[in-house]
Amino acid sequence: MPSPPIFLTGQWRHLVMLNYLVDPATLLPLVPHGTELDAWNGRTYISMVGFLFLGTKVMGLPIPFHRNFEEVNLRFYVRRVVGGETRRGVVFIKEIVPRWAIAAAARLLYNERYVALPMRNRLQLNGDAVAINGSIEYGWKLNGNWNSITAQTSGAPQPIAEGSEEEFITEHYWGYARQRDGGTVEYQVEHPRWRVRSCATAQLVCDAAQLYGAEFAPALSTPPLSAFMAEGSEIIVRKGVRIG
Repeated sequence: MPSPPIFLTGQWRHLVMLNYLVDPATLLPLVPHGTELDAWNGRTYISMVGFLFLGTKVMGLPIPFHRNFEEVNLRFYVRRVVGGETRRGVVFIKEIVPRWAIAAAARLLYNERYVALPMRNRLQLNGDAVAINGSIEYGWKLNGNWNSITAQTSGAPQPIAEGSEEEFITEHYWGYARQRDGGTVEYQVEHPRWRVRSCATAQLVCDAAQLYGAEFAPALSTPPLSAFMAEGSEIIVRKGVRIG
């Protein structure tokens, strides 16, 4: 089957990923039709992910004032078996961006749970890369207060090990979005395999109950089970298609 046309291109850079254990029962009401929860070594994860979205083009066209911006999302992991192929994907609980037009377009086209809030980033860079033992912060303002993801990197980037937790968190090339009528849209994401760096420290400061709902506050109020940073790369997001 031919691949769907390209919808969006750009770069995802300096991805900080804070990973938390969650009771599967918390996520089951959010699992899109046609998919099932995915787990690693019997553990069900949610991840807070902050990154820079750079050089964005929609259908090959740059959108003025909407090319470079921060994004922070909370996501979980699902899979779908198609003709013997297991497609491992992500479902977004909520995505934060600083531009209302980006949030509105994502809600309209994919029914993704985007919101627009004031955002900022603070990255300690050495050229285009985060410095060895550098710091990263992605922040968003909610109800007059700054929330944030912060991390201190440790060591040089390393290839992702086969079968590792880092592989489970990063190696997803499908997205799934539940639609208003109960159906599901599937879209393909293309990028090379990333390199990752460990985080010596990582912290989430967030009004989780207000932003994500009371059911997620217990998990997100604890220290993350793990945290690391992925270098990122150029990416392609293909047009979504409805699945049966």
